[in-house]
Amino acid sequence: MTWSIIARDPATGQFGIAVATRFFAVGARVPYIAAGLGAIATQAFVNPYYGIDGVKLLRQGLNAHDVLSTLLATDDGRESRQIHIMDTSGAIAAHTGRDCVDWCGHLAGSGFSIAGNMLAGADVLDETAKTYIANDSLPFPRRLLAAMRAGEAAGGDKRGKQSAALLIHGEEEWPALDVRADDHPDPLGELERLERVSQELWVHFRASMPTRQNPAGNTDRSAIDASIAAARARRS
Repeated sequence: MTWSIIARDPATGQFGIAVATRFFAVGARVPYIAAGLGAIATQAFVNPYYGIDGVKLLRQGLNAHDVLSTLLATDDGRESRQIHIMDTSGAIAAHTGRDCVDWCGHLAGSGFSIAGNMLAGADVLDETAKTYIANDSLPFPRRLLAAMRAGEAAGGDKRGKQSAALLIHGEEEWPALDVRADDHPDPLGELERLERVSQELWVHFRASMPTRQNPAGNTDRSAIDASIAAARARRS
């Protein structure tokens, strides 16, 4: 009942997941990222522990294929699940259980993985991939959303649309961007709006927040205000 793209931005090393579905609050259920190590999307008959335990396994140093095999081995419901994983080396592992609802499947490319079930057809994944590849000049969040929009235009979830989410992590445990539309008539459109809003203030505060290398962050409000003013001047 969902399709999603996992990707790693070659310019920044960030991992990102974008997902959409005809179901409530997909962002609370599908995307998981281990900062700097990999990303997991668990879908179809969602098993949240694929994400929770999968992130732990990535942090323990397992690669995507070993994470996948470990998760599937402990789940008797695996034939109703879909999962795809990308690790820090770019390796991709995926599973679509035989009981997932058609159309269902997975495809992988250089630096990205796409999977979906209960879709209008294979074109949903194909168009998502083509658009992601074609838009490498876009900022990473907008590239992911453009790809999902193309998948939606190809039919998306065959039941319709209700929720969507975009999760991006850099090196820190907290996300660089985490936006959700939990119940919306145009969830991907709402994510596009929220991403634009994030450029107004959030990105400037984000740059000042504490990191593992700089635990105090930057509390100089004048520097943040100057960054916001400079960005507004560029847009005007």
